[in-house]
Formats: sequence, C-alpha cells, structure tokens
Amino acid sequence: MTATIPTLFEWAGGTPAFEQLFNKFYDKVLADELLEPVFKHMSPQHRMHVAHFVSEVFGGPKTYSETEGSHYAMINKHLQKHLTEAHRKRWIELLLQTADELSLPDDPEFRSAFMAYLEWGTRIAVLNSQTDSTTETPDTPMPQWGWGVPGGPYIP
Repeated sequence: MTATIPTLFEWAGGTPAFEQLFNKFYDKVLADELLEPVFKHMSPQHRMHVAHFVSEVFGGPKTYSETEGSHYAMINKHLQKHLTEAHRKRWIELLLQTADELSLPDDPEFRSAFMAYLEWGTRIAVLNSQTDSTTETPDTPMPQWGWGVPGGPYIP
C-alpha cells in the first residue's frame, strides 16, 4: 500500500487556512507604505477571491472558477497596474510573514512548493501589469500547482 499524498490545499489546512491567511495578509498590505497605494481601492471581496483562487490552484474546491471568476479574469485584473519588482518582493515578503504567524506548514517540501507558486504567480502578475491586453484566451485553464520535484510533504 502506498500512502495517499495530500494536495497542497489539504496540507495547508483547507479553505479556512487560506481565508485566514489572505484576510490577515491584506491587513498588512493596507498598512504597508509601498503596497497600500496599489490595493487601497480593492473591493471588500478581494481578499476572499484571492484566497479561493490560490486554494483552487493548490488543489482545493473550484469555488473561484465556478462562482467568482477565471484565470483569464485574474490576468485581466492585473493589466495596466504597472507593478514593480519592489511591489512583487514586498507582496511575497508580507505573505510569507503572515504564513509564519499563522503557522502554515513549514516543512521544506510544502514551503518549496508554496514559494515556487508565489514566485511564478507574482512574476506573471508583474509582466501582465505592464500591458493593456493579454494574449491569453477566456478559456485559459486555472493553473494547477502540486508538490513538484520533492514529491510530497515531509513526514519524519
């Protein structure tokens, strides 16, 4: 018998963990000198949309794509935002701080996969933010992120 490997979503604690993560994270964003100007006009639903988006990417329920948006819609939200490398790095820094404060799993395999997605996703966001259109089509599938090279969570 082989052990069932949980999704990143399951390993992190499911929907409550991601909703709490992004709720507390965006409190930090709105108090941050660099990021507050970028996010001060976000809708009240923004926090939960991002939580549901990332949850789905990490193998959770399709809440975002079935009721809130699509990958194409998410791409379009970044167009013409003119995000910088400094914005990107600070966004990641605050999210990782929040993940530590909330005790998201800190095993090397989870954090490697989590960080890999943050790096990939934020770099895509910065690239898309520099243009006024996308070459993606409305049926662009949601990204799916897994454990990657490590092959599963660290279990001592």
